[in-house]
Amino acid sequence: MCECGAVAGPLGVCVDYFHAILAEEQNDPQMYRWHAPVVCVHLLQHPSQAHEKHRDGQFRLLQFYLDKGLDALLRLQAHQVARNNHRARSRYDMAPLEPYAPLPQGGSPGGFRATLCGLPFRDGSFVADGHAAYGDRIRGIAEATVESWRSVEA
Repeated sequence: MCECGAVAGPLGVCVDYFHAILAEEQNDPQMYRWHAPVVCVHLLQHPSQAHEKHRDGQFRLLQFYLDKGLDALLRLQAHQVARNNHRARSRYDMAPLEPYAPLPQGGSPGGFRATLCGLPFRDGSFVADGHAAYGDRIRGIAEATVESWRSVEA
């Protein structure tokens, strides 16, 4: 059983899936487009592996992604990278994330309806049935993550 409440899949628990995804992303730039949502869902579903000071930003970033879509998220990431350039000497621009709800206080949710352990892994890949299908699954896990965290404040 994984920290997030999921039953281990064929590759193991979520951290095993997380590492396998990160490794596959290194050889697949199209798959890498979903890197930020993958990192955010993993860390929000497994708080013991995350730094508490970053969780609010990760929660807001997932909401931004679900609201605006992957292309908007990629533009935001490019904007943040440019601001973080050593010549720019500016901080991250948090303004795009301010409209989104902060991370609820009171501890992490008990479980999630979708986790990384549920991702299909066929023919040695998470994208065996295409990048669009993989992206849909990552979006579903992001929705489940935000939904469960919102239930904490209810």
